[in-house]
Amino acid sequence: MILPEHFQLSDEAIAASLRTGGFGHLVTPGPETLEVTSMPLLYNAEKHVIEGHLARANPHWQYTAQGESLVILPRPDAYVTPEYYPSKYLHQKVVPTWNYEALYIYGQLVAHDDKDWLLEHVTALTAQHEAGRDKEWKVTDAPEKFIDVQLRGIVGIELQVSRVYGKAKMNQNRTPEDRSGVIRGLEKGTLPERETAAAMIAAGLDNA
Repeated sequence: MILPEHFQLSDEAIAASLRTGGFGHLVTPGPETLEVTSMPLLYNAEKHVIEGHLARANPHWQYTAQGESLVILPRPDAYVTPEYYPSKYLHQKVVPTWNYEALYIYGQLVAHDDKDWLLEHVTALTAQHEAGRDKEWKVTDAPEKFIDVQLRGIVGIELQVSRVYGKAKMNQNRTPEDRSGVIRGLEKGTLPERETAAAMIAAGLDNA
């Protein structure tokens, strides 16, 4: 992986990003090719593992012994037009780029096929994403027999984290004036663009 020092997330930023979990992509070597499954993921800080689940019919969970797996957690990203750069109007020596942040998490994959683990997992996953809603839905709101049937249709996975790389390519290599121009431009755009602008500000890049 190409990871210039000025694009590396700090340990503190990585830890904070891990805690949010989110929708990510699990990549595991299979018998013939790479297996890739996208799913909601949850970070268990106590065990330092990434947890998720997939359909029982998905063979991905059977490949835990094939080697190291990788989880990719995308964060905000947005296209950056040269029109946002004040320097464009000075020398025209600018090109488009893409600002983005992502976590790359490596480790050994373990499968969990027991009801207690799965119930605890989906309960925690639901609680994280229901938190703060006017009316928080809980797993126990559904009939117990119905939940039992649903649990039989999935298999849990756990990535035992060995190392994490965090990359934030957010115009750190541009001048403060250009970064400020990008932030102002993205703030007027779509939700992903506004989220990318907010990430740039959170990283202290709004300092023109």
